[in-house]
Amino acid sequence: MDNTSGVGVLDKAALVLSALESGPATLAGLVAATGLARPTAHRLAVALEHHRLVTRDMQGRFILGPRLAELSAAAGEDRLLATAGPVLTHLRDVTGESAQLYRRQGEMRICVAAAERLSGLRDTVPVGSTLPMKAGSAAQVLLAWEEPERLHRGLQGARFTATALSGVRRRGWAQSIGEREPGVASVSAPVRGPSNRVVAAVSVSGPIERLTRHPGRLHAQAIIEAANRLTEALRRG
Repeated sequence: MDNTSGVGVLDKAALVLSALESGPATLAGLVAATGLARPTAHRLAVALEHHRLVTRDMQGRFILGPRLAELSAAAGEDRLLATAGPVLTHLRDVTGESAQLYRRQGEMRICVAAAERLSGLRDTVPVGSTLPMKAGSAAQVLLAWEEPERLHRGLQGARFTATALSGVRRRGWAQSIGEREPGVASVSAPVRGPSNRVVAAVSVSGPIERLTRHPGRLHAQAIIEAANRLTEALRRG
């Protein structure tokens, strides 16, 4: 089969990405694997690095970049949303609180699915709502396992600290009390894609009066179970 599309620069960029599929490569390694001229290989690798399709390891070698994992995760979104409905409904029924599923989108997080508490005082987050990545337990979960540079950048101006995120990674869940909105508490856990990367956060939220100032004690187990069910669905897919 002809591997050329007729768009030369794209074909050459695809050669670079394919070469890195087998592991890290120096510039000389890229030249050898692709057959491209050294200046061309360098120019393309640096351009791909700018778009986070390529990055560098500790030795300065080129490797596949984090943007590829993000695109792969987005491709699995239909599977995630198809499973989310019943999982969030069950989580709402078990906890008695509104349940949400968030995905990161740039410097914001977006609610992609929700199951609202049916009556009484509740925290309502409509599907499609965009919320900041600087506050709330879902933001903590979506940031905690990021690559160091992105994590450091995400902490600037955040209502939580690096120490708090270290605790999130250790426990496997996050909680917030009045962090995103006064009077509201929440608990969140990570949903992981097939590559084990965190692709979403599942949450419950409600008034502090019901969730208390230690909401994780009440609901962490149920949220972890819901997150695990969504993770399993993505891995089966």
